[in-house]
Amino acid sequence: MMDAKTLARCTGARIDRAQRFAEPLSAAMAEFSIDTAGRQAAFLANVGHESGGLHWVVELWGPTIAQQRYEGRRDIGNTQPGDGFRFRGRGLLQTTGRANYAALSKALGVDYVADPDRLAQPIDAARSAGYFWQSKGLSAFADAGDFLTVVKRINGGFNGLSERQMLWADAKAALGLK
Repeated sequence: MMDAKTLARCTGARIDRAQRFAEPLSAAMAEFSIDTAGRQAAFLANVGHESGGLHWVVELWGPTIAQQRYEGRRDIGNTQPGDGFRFRGRGLLQTTGRANYAALSKALGVDYVADPDRLAQPIDAARSAGYFWQSKGLSAFADAGDFLTVVKRINGGFNGLSERQMLWADAKAALGLK
């Protein structure tokens, strides 16, 4: 199991947050074969960025203009009134949209469509991130050192790239990589 001090270094988290997530993230990394230092460094750097250092497991809701666009987005399965807010980003890598909640539910055997707030719990937040990583085949890119592709597949672009790269460097150092 990864200790909280190492997790804090890898994610930019405060130690109290790292203590809360050390066991769930360690279990998720084992479950989803994020099992080398290179994979863990890339995974945890992105988890750290997406969650604000293990702080946010539910998307902050303004709603912003971008968030208002979640409503009625059939491409992410938001077909019912209120789906945009109900299926806003949750978990350590921000699962968003009814269709993604349904796919996650099927994969993990937990009904997140009926209980979306469950994704805010540490175990579920960590497992959802591990599932996303595995389902997108990100270990292969991490193994090749292709951090930019990892970021693009998680974010859809390069939002927060400089912070992600800084966290990746910190995570590699914490895990004994150069």
